Amino acid sequence: MQALWSRAQEQDYRSRVRGCLLGGAVGDALGAGVEFESLTKIRAAHGPAGVTGYVPAYGRLGAVTDDTQLSLFTVEGLIRAHVRRDTGVWHPPTDVHAAYRRWAATQHEWGPDERRPDLGWLAREEWLYAQRAPGQSCLSGLEDDRMGTLDQPRNPHSKGCGTVMRSAPFGLLVGWDPALVFQLAVECAVLTHGHPTGYLAAGALAVIVHTAARGGALEEGVHVALALLSERPGSEETTAALRGALDAVRAGEPSAERVESLGEGWVADEALAIALYCALVAQDVRTGLLLAVNHSGDSDSTGAVCGNLLGVLHGETALPPEWLGELEGRGTILTLADDFALEMTHGPELHGPTAPTPTPWTTRYPAVP
Repeated sequence: MQALWSRAQEQDYRSRVRGCLLGGAVGDALGAGVEFESLTKIRAAHGPAGVTGYVPAYGRLGAVTDDTQLSLFTVEGLIRAHVRRDTGVWHPPTDVHAAYRRWAATQHEWGPDERRPDLGWLAREEWLYAQRAPGQSCLSGLEDDRMGTLDQPRNPHSKGCGTVMRSAPFGLLVGWDPALVFQLAVECAVLTHGHPTGYLAAGALAVIVHTAARGGALEEGVHVALALLSERPGSEETTAALRGALDAVRAGEPSAERVESLGEGWVADEALAIALYCALVAQDVRTGLLLAVNHSGDSDSTGAVCGNLLGVLHGETALPPEWLGELEGRGTILTLADDFALEMTHGPELHGPTAPTPTPWTTRYPAVP
């Protein structure tokens, strides 16, 4: 992407960022009410087509889960990394780790600590202080301030989908080289999950989103991911998952049974394969998301990742309005999406060397990890 953005480029980029984050949240909310249920039980309760819209979860319609919560903190961490670069410090995994630690606090505290100016605005959103079936590896990986690295990852045997469901925002760094996007997603995945499948699947999703955010096709992104995976040890399961999704597209009419042939989605490679398959065969966002949540498995995570993919591919206006209208936290998600797009296109004007300190922007996104 050019250093100077045209108005049309900015509008397209903002629409894709909004689409990615809102689409992920919509898919998450669609699956939240049927997570842990078998396809047989889903059909028995909701009819032969399964769920066709939101069903109650966590006391309401349109409730999101830890998938959306963590994705939002990924975005916030990336914004704060860019702001903190003004201080001469540039290590985005540190800032994302700090953001994930702020998320972890929402899982055991009653509300935000108003005595901490370093929190920024997102961690002060009281609706985020809710447990929505958070993954154990995410919780244990963030229980103290030790930061996992590729050499010493947290939870070295874990390959749960908690990496994939939060990694789409890395792909929105459209000015970055795909290999760097892949690497950043990997380094932020090992903060909680240390098995190669867990972190490489996160990198693969990030570069697929990255390709779509730049206007490319999902299939093109898959091939970029496969090329990057070929250079990494331990990539066999993730590579097989991507190839399995492509094979399923060619195998015949889309169906829940074909989705289930790709797994259940509890582990990272299966969640990636299911979400990718559903996005590739989708006639539109609605059909793709419903296919992604009507199966026996981790319906909210596969729905969330599929929503990320379809949202970044088609932009926010392709999302079904009735689902957006009932979506929990929609205002917060939109604000964060627009702030991310603004930071990526106009960051130096908001907090650059010539800007006074502090600015309203640096109050929202403090230049501390």
